[in-house]
This record gives sequence, C-alpha cells and structure tokens, in this order.
Amino acid sequence: MNNSSKLILVTGATGYIASRLIPQLLDRGYAVRALARKPNCLCSRNWYDQVEVVQGNVMESESLAPALKGVHTAYYLIHNMSLGYGYTKLEMQAARNFAQAAEEADVRHIIYLGGLADEVSQDISPHLLSRIKTGEWLREGKVPVTDFRASVIAGSGSTSFEMSRFMTELFPIIPSHVWLKNRSQPIAVQNVMDYLLSALEKWEPTSSVLEIGGPEVMTYHDLMRRYARARGHQRSFFFLPYIPVNFMAFGVGLMTPVPRRIARALVRGMSDDSIVTHKNAHEIYPEINLIDFDSAVRQALANLHPQRIECVWAAGDESPSGQGGQIRARTLKHEGFFITHAKLKLALEPEKVFAIVAKLAEGLKLRQFIVETVEADKLILLKSTAALPGQGWFEWRLGRDTSQANASTCLSQTSYFAPRGMLGFLYWYLSYPFRILAFQRQINNIARNSTTRQK
Repeated sequence: MNNSSKLILVTGATGYIASRLIPQLLDRGYAVRALARKPNCLCSRNWYDQVEVVQGNVMESESLAPALKGVHTAYYLIHNMSLGYGYTKLEMQAARNFAQAAEEADVRHIIYLGGLADEVSQDISPHLLSRIKTGEWLREGKVPVTDFRASVIAGSGSTSFEMSRFMTELFPIIPSHVWLKNRSQPIAVQNVMDYLLSALEKWEPTSSVLEIGGPEVMTYHDLMRRYARARGHQRSFFFLPYIPVNFMAFGVGLMTPVPRRIARALVRGMSDDSIVTHKNAHEIYPEINLIDFDSAVRQALANLHPQRIECVWAAGDESPSGQGGQIRARTLKHEGFFITHAKLKLALEPEKVFAIVAKLAEGLKLRQFIVETVEADKLILLKSTAALPGQGWFEWRLGRDTSQANASTCLSQTSYFAPRGMLGFLYWYLSYPFRILAFQRQINNIARNSTTRQK
C-alpha cells in the first residue's frame, strides 16, 4: 500500500503538535483528514486546501463515525486541560468514545501522544496521571495503540516551552517553587515528529507504550537557565518553600500565552520527575537522531519571525466589513510575540487595496521601518529599525474573498513585538495605549480610503 492510499486522521487539528505534524504527513504523500470542533479556525493554515477538514467532537460519539470512515491510522492529539476542574473525567469519556468509534470504523492503528512521569508514584500530578490514563483508556479498545509518553517539548508554540520562555524573558530573578528542582528530559519538537511519523511507517499490529525524551536530563530551573543563556540573559532563582498553585497559575496566565486553567495543570505537573526510565523507543527507532536541548532552543529562536509562526489568530474572527463602524483589534501572546491583529472585508479588488496599503507603508518607512518582504497584491511586511528592547514588525496580508460574488478583499493587519528581557515587557505594556490607537488609526484609514475609492 503506497502512502497516498492511506487515509490518516489527525485529531486536535487546531493544536500545536497537529499543526506541525500535518505538513510533514502531506510532504510524505499521505492523504490527511483533519478533525476539529471549529473547522473555520483552520482556514488560515497554509495546508488548509490540501486536507479534508471535518467537524467533530470526541465528546459526541455520533460525530466520530464520519470522521473515521476509511481511515487507516488515527492520531489522537487531544486534551481537555483548558476546561479546568473535572477535566480528567472528560478525558476518560473522550478516549473511550474514540476507541469505540475507531473499532467500529475498522481503523488499523491509533497513535497517541501523552505525558511522561512515574506512573507508580503516589504523588503523581492529576495532569500527568490523566495523560497516562488516556493511553490506557484508548488501549481498552481492540485497535492497536502506540502510546508515546513525552517530557517537556522544546519548540516554539509548545505550552510548557512558551511558559518557560515568557517567564525567563520577564524576570531577572525568577521567583520559584522548589518543584523547579525536579528533573525533566526535554525533547525537541522535531524529534517528537520523528517518533510520530516512524510509528506510522514502521507499525506493527500490537499495542505499545514508549517513553521518549531528549539526550539530556536536567532540572526545570536548569532548562530555564539554559534558555536564558541562549538569549544572552543572566537569570537567578529565588526558591520559596511554598507557593499556592492557583497563585502561580494566575501569574503564569497573566504574563504568558498559557491560559490560567492549563497553567495550573502544568505547574502542578512540575511536582513530578519527567524522565525516561525505559529506553524501548530508542531500541525500536534507532534511526532517530536526538537533538540536544540547546540546539532545540536555537531553532525556536530562529523561528522568532512573523513568517515562521502559525497564524492561529487569523481565522474565525468576524470583524466589521470596513464600510462603517470601528474595526476591532485583538491582542494576544503567541510563540514569543506580543501580537495585535485586525481583520476586515473591503468591496475592492486586492490590487486596489494593495495600492492603498503600499501608500501607508511608504509613510511608515519614514518612521524607522524598512520593507522586509513584498508580494504583489498579497503581502507587505515591514521591520522596525528603532532601538527597541526587542524586535518589531508590521504586516498587511490580502486575499480575495471568494464568498462574495462581487470584487471583495480580506485584509489582515498585524503588528508583532518579540520582547527582550524585562525592558521589553515594560515597553510593551507602558506604550500599549498609544500603539493601539495608532494601530486602529491605520486600519480605519484603510477602510475609509477604500470606501472613497468605491465612489
């Protein structure tokens, strides 16, 4: 059976791991079906037109049959931590629903990515216990399951990595729970992809549990210190004997891209060592060359560029058309950036909107910006040359709105700022009121000029 004849289902398609896995499956010639609760959140992905996107929810058994029909292998990349207390019961129901539906659809193989911890420990955190139990619940069905248990995933977009990145950037002296002295075995995101793909291509019809980690064992505070060193920061740690988990989660949710409910689970998970004790994964897949942590960090820093991150904010937001009213700007933290974004629809051809945007770009070029990338009628990306405690970009993306019969353009305006150290955070928050006004003025000028062009 060649790759193109194997239909692969990827669940949790809007998530971090799935967004990295799907392009690599496509590159290897597989037919891919992506399962998401909100499929419209995928329409900004570069691979959207190359996959079959289906709506479904693992909590609703009846929605899984169409998604699993004709599937050879299914990747189970789902968790419910964002739902807060009680998510472990939901994890059980979801996994059992999926295992049963996969069996009924005659799926050949399930590949699951979970968490790594000592499952016989009496103090294992609910988060990691749930990750381990999810694999067990999937294996209750008759479909063979390859259950990977991973430590911290080192790569842009990983929740644990982004939590560490933002906290390390912000604090010269990092207030720390004694849990940071526990050990982890971080694994580069590309090595996670290597294992997930190898499990697909070297599959044997038996279930297995495989622990995966990078080549080095280190404490959580060593992990943060080594990230700081790669960024050129000096960081110290102030260890406290006790910090309430909810208080830590509140701080993490406030200062990093990780929502408070997920942060609470991740912080509590640091109470456990997360290291490989059974090296069976390396024995089964000896061809995988493990990437050291410092190299993984350097790769993550190399991805600190607007054209190398997943534009997860660009889909599913409904903004005013630009024909009247105020355009709403969104702000978020993502993959090392503070991001401000707005989207609108204009009743003009892309080439006419591009001309308006290009004129605005000329004005910004006079104010400490340079043009980094231009694609006619599609993209203008400017880079700041100002002496800032970080790096900044300003971007316009244009696309033809095919949902409209008449000439119409979708325009996205986005600003990016990657803070460097505490000064970068102070600059962002103190200047935010002025920058958001300037941002809104730019997008409203485009809407106003477009309306004038129509007359």
